[in-house]
Amino acid sequence: MRWWDIPPVLELEHELFPEDAWSAGMFWSELAHSRGPAATRRYLVAEAPDGRLVGYAGLAAAGDLADVQTIAAARDQWGSGLGARLLTELLRAATAFECAEVLLEVRVDNTRAQKLYERFGFEPIGFRRGYYQPGNVDALVMRLADPAGSLGSATSPVRSENHG
Repeated sequence: MRWWDIPPVLELEHELFPEDAWSAGMFWSELAHSRGPAATRRYLVAEAPDGRLVGYAGLAAAGDLADVQTIAAARDQWGSGLGARLLTELLRAATAFECAEVLLEVRVDNTRAQKLYERFGFEPIGFRRGYYQPGNVDALVMRLADPAGSLGSATSPVRSENHG
């Protein structure tokens, strides 16, 4: 993800997560930590053949722990495997950051996403009550113990840069 991707990412963010969408400032802050030798974040976008942004994802790493910060696919891409390809790229990033485990939070009412994470080997480990605001929706916390072992051979239209 690059700075010029933020406006189309925000459009998709507000379409998919109207109650608890990230702000432009949140994306800018994350991108500030995704460049250079001390990078602790990896953000990427997926584009359709026509150049339209159809998905994005981000991961934060600290020590041997990574956290999936966000992952989203446009509604017209649901069922296409795009979510799996984005998640695969995040797990590759976690492996590159030498993380031993990956955590994530997912809305308790988002069973479609939960099933995706379970296919990759994520297991539920707890809840965060009222995590998603302002709707006061609980988050299911999931953990993957071996991100490198969960990588498939998926190919993707994902663009990930690690430079300025």
